Amino acid sequence: MVRTRVGYAGGTQPNPTYHKLGDHTETLQVDFDPTVISYSQMLQIFWENHNPSHSAWSRQYMAAVFYHNQEQKEAIDQSLASIAPQIRGSIQTKVMPYTGFTLAEDYHQKYILRRSSALLKEFQRMYPGLEGFVDSTAAARLNGYLAGHGGCDRLQAEIDDFGLSSEGRKQLLQAVCGRR
Repeated sequence: MVRTRVGYAGGTQPNPTYHKLGDHTETLQVDFDPTVISYSQMLQIFWENHNPSHSAWSRQYMAAVFYHNQEQKEAIDQSLASIAPQIRGSIQTKVMPYTGFTLAEDYHQKYILRRSSALLKEFQRMYPGLEGFVDSTAAARLNGYLAGHGGCDRLQAEIDDFGLSSEGRKQLLQAVCGRR
């Protein structure tokens, strides 16, 4: 995973916002390096961490996978077919063509990381502008770790790559590894 950003997709209203969402869905954009992980592997990770039989109560929170081309659509259909026998109930996750993505408001980006004021200050030091922070691979990784994804062993293996101060490293390790 190179970066993640939150925003809105799948609708027709121009320039959606959180308070004027129209027919869009809140979504996560994932950029990845296909030389490191394939699209099919990304889909496998998605299905392992998502319940496709869960029915959303509104379009805003609808589960969807957006495809950019026919090859991606076929990969999604194939992956869904392979997991369908293990799913209880009908599949509710929508498969939709990508028609655009609108970045969500600043306060939605890296939401979990923003809740750690000390670590957020570390990133504000590294990225004085919001765009660098939002596009940062390190910020995306830390946001995931702080949300409970990845685990202590994996964090310890890559913590040197994040550019944190010794105090920032200590706080991150305590937040992630201290949960045991």
